[in-house]
Amino acid sequence: MDTTFIDRPQQASQQTGVVDCDIHPAFSTPTELLNYLPERWKNHVRDYATRTGNPFLGAMTYPRISPGNGMRRDAWPPGGGPPASDLDFLRQQLLEECNIEIGILQPLAAGSVALNQELGAALCTAINDWQIDKWAGPEPRLRASICVPQEDVKEALAEIDRRVSDRRFVQIAMPPRTLEPAGRRRYWPIYEAAQHHDLPIGLHTSAFGWRPNTPSGWSSFYIEEHFAASNSLQTVMSSMIMEGVFEEFPRLKIVLVEGGFSWVPSLGWRMDREWKRMRGEVPHVKRLPSEYMRVNFWYTTQPIEEPENNRHLYDILRWIGIDRLMFSTDYPHWDFDDPRYVFKVPLSPVEKAAVFRENAVSLFKLE
Repeated sequence: MDTTFIDRPQQASQQTGVVDCDIHPAFSTPTELLNYLPERWKNHVRDYATRTGNPFLGAMTYPRISPGNGMRRDAWPPGGGPPASDLDFLRQQLLEECNIEIGILQPLAAGSVALNQELGAALCTAINDWQIDKWAGPEPRLRASICVPQEDVKEALAEIDRRVSDRRFVQIAMPPRTLEPAGRRRYWPIYEAAQHHDLPIGLHTSAFGWRPNTPSGWSSFYIEEHFAASNSLQTVMSSMIMEGVFEEFPRLKIVLVEGGFSWVPSLGWRMDREWKRMRGEVPHVKRLPSEYMRVNFWYTTQPIEEPENNRHLYDILRWIGIDRLMFSTDYPHWDFDDPRYVFKVPLSPVEKAAVFRENAVSLFKLE
């Protein structure tokens, strides 16, 4: 009998440390970030609040995913405050319990989509200072993301320049639901800087953005929002490929965070087919779209699409490439993935090490 794809025991021992590519730090209080803003912007936020492109002001798109509802029930710090707002408790519950060797912070804050662009730039600077002061500074196992106001390219480049020499920052963070399609030339200076500094760009789905996840507007139900998280990332991928971003910046590295990955092969097949038919419209796209997908994109594991037959998922991984996938927990959210129980595809020890650690170590230069 062929036992290649028989499920392994539910709990697998994790001998080496894990790299977690998606940790969401939280503010202890709604006003905590104000401590990192200049006095002008403290007063502005106090008097006028922070207006964003998200129509649900002051909340996530659906109440289900707002703090208090969308979190693990056991993630509330015993000393008070929201989940993932207390460093000591995060150390205990995530880093130590789950054997996280390195964790990459993905702040879900509104600086990149503030309607007042000057305020947006100040908020991004504040968020980056806060990541170092509260998290990556006192805890060497944590790494930060350079949050940038991508719609104000001049300020985005200035923020990258301010942070790039600090190796505690390992990527540039942008929302995938940008004001214009991600491949547009207005964003190219950011991509040029990312390639020049060899910094990946992390595009985290959901949270704040200028557009809804669906092409036809805001969905009726949270379940729609939740499974449509991959939509915005598919749009990002097709836009960047068809606009010729990777011909101009062939060493640019894009990480698609929290949008799944089982859709990648079928999107590649479809784009390849249409490119063969209509390549005359995009002569700047020199190669099959699927070739850019295999060279310039990486994916995080959470949320993992898990078919009943795990052979199907393994086939998908082989097409994408084991070297393209990096483990993530999405801590402290309710759909958190525990590295001791998740990812039941029967990977070889080398493949498992690649997904849980080595791919991220290589991409983010974590050594």
